[in-house]
Amino acid sequence: MDSLESLTRQITGAKELNSIVRTMKAMAAANIGQYERAMESLDDYWTNVSLGLVAYLKAIGLDKQDPRQNENTIKREKSICAIVFGSDQGFVGQFNDSLSQYVQESLSTHGGKLEIWTVGVRVPLLLADMGMNVTKQFNLPNSINAITALIGSILVQVEENQENGNVDEYYLFHNHLVNEGSYEQEKLRLLPLDAEWRQQKAQLKWPTAKTPEVIGDSSKLIRRLIREYLFVTLYKTCTESLASENLSRLNAMQRAEKNIEELLDDIGNTYHRLRQSSIDEELFDVVSGFTALKKD
Repeated sequence: MDSLESLTRQITGAKELNSIVRTMKAMAAANIGQYERAMESLDDYWTNVSLGLVAYLKAIGLDKQDPRQNENTIKREKSICAIVFGSDQGFVGQFNDSLSQYVQESLSTHGGKLEIWTVGVRVPLLLADMGMNVTKQFNLPNSINAITALIGSILVQVEENQENGNVDEYYLFHNHLVNEGSYEQEKLRLLPLDAEWRQQKAQLKWPTAKTPEVIGDSSKLIRRLIREYLFVTLYKTCTESLASENLSRLNAMQRAEKNIEELLDDIGNTYHRLRQSSIDEELFDVVSGFTALKKD
C-alpha cells in the first residue's frame, strides 16, 4: 500500500503535469486561430488567381479542350511524386498514423516509378515501417512566418525535376479541417497543368456577366499566374495541415487533462482515506494510553 508521502508526491506530480497539459492546450488553441485566419485569406487569394487562369484559358480558347484528346500519350505508367505533410512533434493522436495509412492505400495500386517527399520527421518513420521509400525530407515550419521558406524549397525541387523530366505527376497528401473539432485526410493533384487541369479550372464561373480579357504579354501572364497558383496551393496545404495538427493536439490535451483530473480524484480519495485511517489509529493509541493511565 502507498504511504502518505508517496501519495503526496503523486499528487504533486499530477498537478505539475496538468499545468503543462493546460499550457499546451492553450498554445494549440491559439495556433489554430492564427492558421484559420491565414486559411481564410488564402482562400480569397487562391480564388483570385484561379479566376485569372480562367480568364487566360478563355482568351486562348483552351477552356473547352477535352482531356481525352491526350489518351494516346498517357497509356504508359506514370512516375508520381507524393508530397506528404505530417508533424514534427508528438501528442497529436492519430494525426500521422491515419495520414500514413491513407497514403499507403492511395499509392498501393501504382506500379510505376514513385517518389515520396515528406514534411515533418514523424511521417517518414511510419511510411518506412509500411515498406515505402522516402526520397526527400523537408523540415516542418514552426511558425506561420516560416512557411514561405518551406514552399520555396519544395518549388525549387519541383522545378529541377521538371527540367530533368523525372516526374510526371505531383500529388499532395495532408490533413485538413472539415468541421468543428475534426479533420480528415485529403489527396490533391498539383501538377501537371494539362488538359484535365484546364478543364477543371474552366468550371470556375466568372463573377460577372462580362467576358474577361487578357491585356499585355500573355506568355508572361500565364507564367506568373501558374507560379502564384503553385505557391498558394502549397502554402494553403501546409497551413491546413498545421491547423489540423494543432486541432489534434488540442483534442489529445483535452483527453489528457480529463484523465489527469480523474487520476487526481482517485489519488486524493485514497490519500484522504489513508490520512483518516492514520488519524483514527493515533486517536485510538491516545485513548488506549489514557485508559491505561487512568486504571493505574
